[in-house]
Amino acid sequence: MEKKRCGWCEGNALYTKYHDQEWGVPTFNDRILFEFLILETFQVGLSWITILKKRNNFKKSFDYFDYNKISKYNFKKERKLLHDTSIIRNKSKIKASINNSKSFIKIKESMGSFSNYIWDFISGEPIINSFQKLNEIPAYTVLSEKISKDLKQKGFSFVGPTVVYSYMQAIGMVNDHLESCFRYSEVILKR
Repeated sequence: MEKKRCGWCEGNALYTKYHDQEWGVPTFNDRILFEFLILETFQVGLSWITILKKRNNFKKSFDYFDYNKISKYNFKKERKLLHDTSIIRNKSKIKASINNSKSFIKIKESMGSFSNYIWDFISGEPIINSFQKLNEIPAYTVLSEKISKDLKQKGFSFVGPTVVYSYMQAIGMVNDHLESCFRYSEVILKR
């Protein structure tokens, strides 16, 4: 019997794999949290499938999302990224990724980890929503607005409330699997 999934991931194997294995899974590893921050930055104005198709290229081009290395990128590396046809070549997003790595490190140094910082907004416990239909899932929330504002005050860019909400979904801070989705049940059972 075919598993029932959230409708947004149907019809594409890459989407399905991401949905089944990563989306909504609570993530506490700083490197993975930074990876999703970069990917969400580049996703602005594009579809998520575009990012997933280029994910491995981003990984290689951005030193496997090593925020320490990225924080030291110079003009030469920035130009190299701008000419890298395997990724999305957007100057503002490349600059934001480099800048955000520096802000990420500052938070890590002051809070012990970026994970401590981001998960503290929800006291370490994922928000589990109960949606029946895809159109019930919000693009942003009061909480994503609050986190967005705080990130911007800490020097981040390309972190508007919609980007932050997508980030929260990606790293499992919020579980927006539909109630009919097999992943929703798995998350509930693990609680």
